[in-house]
Amino acid sequence: MTEKSQILLESGTNELEIVEFIIANNHFAINVMKVREIVRPLPITKIPHAHPHIEGIIELRGEVLPVVDLAKVLHFPSSEHPEHDKFIVAEFNQLKVVFHVHDVTRIHRISWKQIEKPSQMYQGLEAQIIGVVKLEGQMILLLDFEKIIVDINPDLGISAQQMKQLGTRERSQKKIIVAEDSPLLRRMLRETLTEAGYGSVEFFENGEDALHYLQSIVDAGKDIAEEVQLVITDIEMPQMDGHHLTKRIREDERLKKLPVIIFSSLITDDLRHKGEKVGATAQVSKPQIGELVNMIDAHIL
Repeated sequence: MTEKSQILLESGTNELEIVEFIIANNHFAINVMKVREIVRPLPITKIPHAHPHIEGIIELRGEVLPVVDLAKVLHFPSSEHPEHDKFIVAEFNQLKVVFHVHDVTRIHRISWKQIEKPSQMYQGLEAQIIGVVKLEGQMILLLDFEKIIVDINPDLGISAQQMKQLGTRERSQKKIIVAEDSPLLRRMLRETLTEAGYGSVEFFENGEDALHYLQSIVDAGKDIAEEVQLVITDIEMPQMDGHHLTKRIREDERLKKLPVIIFSSLITDDLRHKGEKVGATAQVSKPQIGELVNMIDAHIL
């Protein structure tokens, strides 16, 4: 499973594999790249005064891991058939966490083009959903696992407070383009980059919109180096992911000199080579905002 996924993302093909799982007869998905393994439920040790979404902790291969009850997160009823329940052991944002789901069905290989942005009409769930996939007559919802974790423990997110550790900083008018699909992370990045002195930042919800903007600049006969000094991109985004965006920038003679920093929860020692393969200038794991700002400084100041 993992080896096949590495091939997919390594080449910047704008494809991914998702693990489909079920909670209260509703279908959801997680990127295979976040999944370490899927196991049957293990004995859970309750923790006093824990967040309501935390069931407790388990020991798995010598590691103590927190268990998040996704049914509670999504305000769905508990499992009707606990004998089918599964634990999805995930790793992202430099942490490991277990998600308790009611069943795991199958793995799908899809294109980011097949993932639609959730409608603004959704109520209640919209903050937890980053995309909708229609497969074989079924609606599968991609959950925002980073937001689920930050809602449980805000200290694990990005904050402007982290910028104060860098001390007093000069203001810069350098133009930065950011491709990030999460509204929460766009807001956090705007606050932290402004605090860091970068006030000229333009955000796009996916790699495709960011690429079209960059292409429109050079199509108008302007020098990209004069208009934009750096691109920051997430990896997981509907329509076009960050690896494919980076690859497209490097393949365009007019854009290829732009510094591109990949800022993603998927930056791990095992996955870093994928960004190198498509020509990323640098890669920083969320939520290391201080390291991101140092990288920006190094490449555009």
